[in-house]
Amino acid sequence: MGSWRLDDDDALLTELRDALRAADSVPAEFLTAARGAWAWRNVDEELAVAQLAFDSACDMEPAGLTRSGSGSRTLAFSSGDVLVEIEVTSTGVIGQLSPASGGRVTARTSRGTFDESTIDPAGYFTLRVPPSEPVRLDAHTSGYHVATSWVCLT
Repeated sequence: MGSWRLDDDDALLTELRDALRAADSVPAEFLTAARGAWAWRNVDEELAVAQLAFDSACDMEPAGLTRSGSGSRTLAFSSGDVLVEIEVTSTGVIGQLSPASGGRVTARTSRGTFDESTIDPAGYFTLRVPPSEPVRLDAHTSGYHVATSWVCLT
């Protein structure tokens, strides 16, 4: 900051112009971090995260359930009244949302979307075989928006 007289308007304007130009030179990584932080400001209001409640790969089968022995894996995620149930087979993922509602489901990895599907009015959807890395399902319906916690499906 230079020295200027209090009655010198031109010097004051020059000083203000220099200060504003310095503010324009914010590093790109700072701007990216700031935008990312701003995007997360209300994530709890926008998205319910359904936590893994059951995984046939490590949990005992519930009483009364009959399994086909097909080598499939069953997982259930819950968030409040919303339940996401999926069966992972060698040919892909079959799932159902409850309460049933039509919409769209997106399956994501840390690298981005690997598959998307329509959810029919009964809450059913199908997806391709998942990759061998953590996956998150993100469902948008007319009544709610829910995403599963991250889990390896293969």
